[in-house]
Amino acid sequence: MIRWFLPKSPDILGMLAHQAEVTVAGMGAFARWSGGAPDEEAVVRNLEHEADDVRRTVIAAVRKTFVNPISPEDIFEFSERLGDTLNAAKNVVREAEVLAMPPDGAMAEMAELIDQGVRELARAVPALAKESDTATEAADAAIHQQRKLEHVYRRAMSGLLGVEELREVTGRRELYRRYARIGDHVVAAADRIWYAVVKQG
Repeated sequence: MIRWFLPKSPDILGMLAHQAEVTVAGMGAFARWSGGAPDEEAVVRNLEHEADDVRRTVIAAVRKTFVNPISPEDIFEFSERLGDTLNAAKNVVREAEVLAMPPDGAMAEMAELIDQGVRELARAVPALAKESDTATEAADAAIHQQRKLEHVYRRAMSGLLGVEELREVTGRRELYRRYARIGDHVVAAADRIWYAVVKQG
């Protein structure tokens, strides 16, 4: 009898879940930084680099695996969008440093909502293969948090109308926009979860 032995498939969803966990840790640090803990800046940067390393491992594993729990395209896209989220947070930290402008209350509030959204994305990952309802429920919850962020963003931008110092208005407007873009990355990742589930049919 001739037996064919295929190489053992790596745990792709486990790797993706690890990337999500690192992202959750990074966004938690970002939320603490936004809430007034400047020492968390270094934590955000370090975890962003770690998440990049994990993402490269995920993509390398996908290329070598014969059978994936979801399509390679969906794994790649979700991993990329997750990476974009933490990378954007790192860039906010850098921009605030350049502007010499510490986070304010609105930024802290938006960061908390982003953090909650990313936690929902992480909850969705293990469910992608066999618990699609759980995955899409978590994706919806992530999107819901970002809809709340939009309200905070609009309120914060409106508040700038009463600020007379041009430097403060310009700097805050740019930082608020960057927070809103992080929310957009969260929504994009959540949308990819939905797409992956729909494709599985």
